[in-house]
Amino acid sequence: MNIQNQIAATAPYTPGFGNHHATEAVPGALPVGRNSPQKPPFGLYAEQLSGTAFTAPRHENRRSWLYRLRPSAEHPPYTRYQGAKRFAPGTVNEPLPPNRLRWDPITASPAGTDLIDGITTMLANRDPADLEGVAVHVYAADKHMDRRAFVDADGELLFIPQAGRLDLLTELGRIEVAPGQVALIPRGVRFRALLPDGQARGYIAENHGAMFRLPDLGPIGANGLANPRDFETPAAWFEDRDQPFELVQKYLGSLWTTNLDHSPLDVVAWHGNLAPFRYDLSRFNTMNTVSFDHPDPSIFTVLTSPSDVPGRANADFVIFPPRWMVAEDTFRPPWFHRNIMSEAMGLITGAYDAKAEGFQPGGLSLHNLMSGHGPDVASWRGASEAELKPHKIDGTMAFMVETCWPYRLTEHARDHAQPDYDSCWQGFPKARIE
Repeated sequence: MNIQNQIAATAPYTPGFGNHHATEAVPGALPVGRNSPQKPPFGLYAEQLSGTAFTAPRHENRRSWLYRLRPSAEHPPYTRYQGAKRFAPGTVNEPLPPNRLRWDPITASPAGTDLIDGITTMLANRDPADLEGVAVHVYAADKHMDRRAFVDADGELLFIPQAGRLDLLTELGRIEVAPGQVALIPRGVRFRALLPDGQARGYIAENHGAMFRLPDLGPIGANGLANPRDFETPAAWFEDRDQPFELVQKYLGSLWTTNLDHSPLDVVAWHGNLAPFRYDLSRFNTMNTVSFDHPDPSIFTVLTSPSDVPGRANADFVIFPPRWMVAEDTFRPPWFHRNIMSEAMGLITGAYDAKAEGFQPGGLSLHNLMSGHGPDVASWRGASEAELKPHKIDGTMAFMVETCWPYRLTEHARDHAQPDYDSCWQGFPKARIE
């Protein structure tokens, strides 16, 4: 069978988190009974992509076998990439102030900017070479990545669209993700991004540590929060394009580029449990109090990347979705607190119930470890005086990328923070002891 010039159509998705999938865009392309036969079907090349060490415990081991038109090793040397001036530029090498910070939504990138050049790094911690830490980026783009692809060797990428859809064409399938959904591309997987709506804006959490997984449920039981069946993995899809392509790689915090004479998205079949996926945040089964007190925000964790200290996350992806509030004799928004974890928060849509103004969809805030924070004066006053009847918080979706490592600022983040964020906590009346 000749598979030249064949491009599979957008494929269906299969459900399940961390499942072992077997999928082929061309019937008969996937070897049966072995991973690396002497002569794979159609002359394809067998390649293993490992997301964990070979000897990782079976329940944590992630890898997939890919069957492609050409080996991924076929490329000339990389050179430094000169574009993407605000992507992965490194954090500021100066003492980190213990200030609460907040940013307005990123302004639109110059016309003709694709996803790679439209990414701005805001916050980061640790060295990617340590296989620990997380970075938070924002993006704004209005151009397809046509003959350009990207691969991140430093970590997995969690895309959190805020406006406009992304069509992520990856080596292992094609994912369309819209605001209200998230998509994860594993470390080392090549992809390019199309913009079905002509432009797109959002956030990216780049996880350098242990791969994101579902949190343990503990006393919650067997069900709740993000259910495994709601995660969707794409079926095999490939491009057979013999045209010049640029491949940009993020490696140890820097960007590098090389040129190919073909599309690198040429995997015709694959099997394994390391693959991209998407998740619809509206399917999150929210747990909340039915008696008193606001629960700890950990109850809203969608995905977690553990550290080497039990119970302390390298990174948590947490959401604050629509939900009912029924707590009795309770201040219902999140309470004032200081926390050993560091919190970067974004807003996808609507308003966040602990901030009356200044925090806009597309914006970002930072509360590093032990920084006192909580509701602003207007939110505190409204919640303190509200009639406590059942109330649904609706039309909103906020998220948090929480980490045990303090976030450091990039130069862009340092120079573009709102100058008056601290003022939202000014004017609280003093308690009276009588």
